[in-house]
Amino acid sequence: MYLTGTMKVNKDGHLEIGGKDCVDLVKEFGTPLWVIDEEGFRQNCRGLKEAFAARGDSRVLYASKTLLNPAIIKIVEAEGLGLDVVSGGELYTARHYGFPMERVFFHGNNKSRQELEMALEFATGNIVVDNFFELSLLEEICANGDIKRKPGIFLRITPGVEAHTHEFMMTGQIDSKFGFTLPDGQAMEGVKAALQCSHLQLAGLHCHIGSQIFSLDSFEHTSRLLMDFIAAIKKETGYEIKELDMGGGWGIFYYEGDKPASYENWADSIWTAVHEKARALNLNTPRVTVEPGRAIAGPAGITLYTVGSRKEVKGIRKYIAVDGGMTDNPRPALYGSKYTALLANKADRPGTEKVSVAGKCCESGDMLIWDAELPAPEAGDILAVFATGAYNYTMSSNYNRLLKPAMVLVKDGIGDLILRRETFQDLLRNELLPDRLK
Repeated sequence: MYLTGTMKVNKDGHLEIGGKDCVDLVKEFGTPLWVIDEEGFRQNCRGLKEAFAARGDSRVLYASKTLLNPAIIKIVEAEGLGLDVVSGGELYTARHYGFPMERVFFHGNNKSRQELEMALEFATGNIVVDNFFELSLLEEICANGDIKRKPGIFLRITPGVEAHTHEFMMTGQIDSKFGFTLPDGQAMEGVKAALQCSHLQLAGLHCHIGSQIFSLDSFEHTSRLLMDFIAAIKKETGYEIKELDMGGGWGIFYYEGDKPASYENWADSIWTAVHEKARALNLNTPRVTVEPGRAIAGPAGITLYTVGSRKEVKGIRKYIAVDGGMTDNPRPALYGSKYTALLANKADRPGTEKVSVAGKCCESGDMLIWDAELPAPEAGDILAVFATGAYNYTMSSNYNRLLKPAMVLVKDGIGDLILRRETFQDLLRNELLPDRLK
């Protein structure tokens, strides 16, 4: 059993999170239900911030794509983190709920003119430029607009590092849709082009080598590559980069065999390389920025389901089905992701039966977990799936016209609804019927 934050098995033998019995949460809010442990989320923010700050000038950005709503925005703001956004929608949401825009980094490989104009209007702290087209477009908008300041930009660099992760989550290798590639000289061309822009200020470099990475060597090696690049930039242009954004992608525990590093070890892997290279290359030590969204939100969330039907294929497999599936957690179907689960109402009982957990979508591939060891599941039991705080809500859909779950934030025995459960009426709200078809 892998429990984090405030999760524990209480005196009734039930799973408890944030001081709330999961059985009570289900009675009050129904299922499927996303549950976020506020204290666990805050602990992750603080642990990461403290680990990096102890080793040098740094800042931690929370990656909005993992989980974003008003409650999360306010927690991230209160914990002193910045915000990494990747679309106009995320940018608008941050501004709407009052997040300090100077602490926002705006990413994306194909930002529209409208999105860039919005970023400038909102006085977004930094824009991470992904390609030459965007660089020239942003320069043009600033030249032709009433811009009172030079916006800070970071250039996204593709370093050519292939981290050990799923192919769809690798973004640092040369063959990637993201960034200016380093090995072929494109990155240096991008830097020189940025320095020629009259209306933009090159503030730093950014890179991101993938997701769900456990190898600290990957981060250390990438840090060294980027520091060598900073030295090359200084030699060729005379300009010294002052900030290095190393992205995120740090692996968390989902399933047996996952071995996440400590926050301190993550910080050491990056900072050791940066400090050593700065001394060796006679550079000023840049500020280090990181964007560990999954490592913050993922472990702090669980999903609760109600067990329904059951099927046994004799001699092959036993299936149980729950009232959610790939609509609230598409990662197993997309990436083959594995998860750990238990029965929240039987959390103190040992696993006695091997079952596979199926979702309710009309798809054979809608499987949440294969071969879970559970204590004889029955209809009405509550299945708790761990580490679902990141990407589940933000990647959810209405496939098969299923309704999206509610979300509850729990702390000190109080559960606050922070996302209403969808209704059938919600499914229809944007749909129109032409008069000629009535």
